[in-house]
Amino acid sequence: MIERFRLHLVEIPLVRPFRTSFGSQDVRDVLLVEAVDDSGVCGWGECVTMAWPGYSSEYTAAAVDVLRDHLIPALTPSFDADPLAIRDQLEVLRGHPMAKAALSTALLDVWLRLREESLADYLGASRTEVECGVSVGIPSGIEELLDEVAQYVDAGYRRIKLKIQPGWDLEPVAAVRERWPRVPLQVDANQAYTRDHARHLARLDEYGLLLIEQPLPEDDLWGHRLIADAMNTPVCLDESILSVASAESAIEFGCTEIINIKPGRVGGYVTAREIHDLCRERAIPVWCGGMLETGIGRAANLALAALPSFTLPGDTSASDRYFRVDITEPFVLEHGCLAVPTGPGIGVDPIAEEMDRQRQATWEIAV
Repeated sequence: MIERFRLHLVEIPLVRPFRTSFGSQDVRDVLLVEAVDDSGVCGWGECVTMAWPGYSSEYTAAAVDVLRDHLIPALTPSFDADPLAIRDQLEVLRGHPMAKAALSTALLDVWLRLREESLADYLGASRTEVECGVSVGIPSGIEELLDEVAQYVDAGYRRIKLKIQPGWDLEPVAAVRERWPRVPLQVDANQAYTRDHARHLARLDEYGLLLIEQPLPEDDLWGHRLIADAMNTPVCLDESILSVASAESAIEFGCTEIINIKPGRVGGYVTAREIHDLCRERAIPVWCGGMLETGIGRAANLALAALPSFTLPGDTSASDRYFRVDITEPFVLEHGCLAVPTGPGIGVDPIAEEMDRQRQATWEIAV
């Protein structure tokens, strides 16, 4: 039986500021959920909220409140609880998929550790390593961008993703493509454009991009269909994909040719696997997005990204892409890939000394 939960808030400085169309950050505030079984087994989940409601309506302080005051009290957990049953229990509350994902992952981690089964095996992984791409934020200028991209190309990353916004799109993409004519390249707008930008965005076609990710607001499916019709570059949806139903709707409406699956955005790894299975049936390629996760979240994402239809390199970058010191043993890039953890559960644990050094607060909830 689960006897208690702990919520840990840690603060980790980033290697360099990470800027997107919705804001910039130089420190990552991370909320970790720890589930403790009465036999002493601990499971871990990472809440991928940001400190402010920029990327999503969820944010970290609110996630603490909803976990402590609503989601954890809604559970009747035991070590024998089926992950599908846990998901059903959490659905009594509307919304808050990132908080739900963190809690359900911690419980899933305990459940799998007690069975000595890895998350990769549970999800149905078909690979032991995952090809890695890297996401490049919006810098102060073209030369800074080229210097940063050069570091990632030299490190062996298999794909480069450029963040774009109005006023920062054609020129940086052209500069990167001119310097690296054959590197797999894609762009991510994080909802920064409108339908009126369709003709402008179509000018990106000449650069041979893998895809353009989430150009319009998440609720504008028809607008994404219009963008898809205006461009040869495939449109990929990210923030619009909140469930299996929303993924199916986007596919059926012709809004997307590729889907970015983020477990935190869809409420956890069980739902993420179901979206993968739907896309596999419909021959829609998928890839695993990132949210500047620590080694806790990165380990779980690697297990997901090893499933068969994750055919494009995702944002599962090495630890040193974002952090000088991670809170787990670092994930190290080798030949453009990261190894999928094979230990029970998510396969990693936080380093106690690093948790103590970077922890800002802890809340304990008995059940």
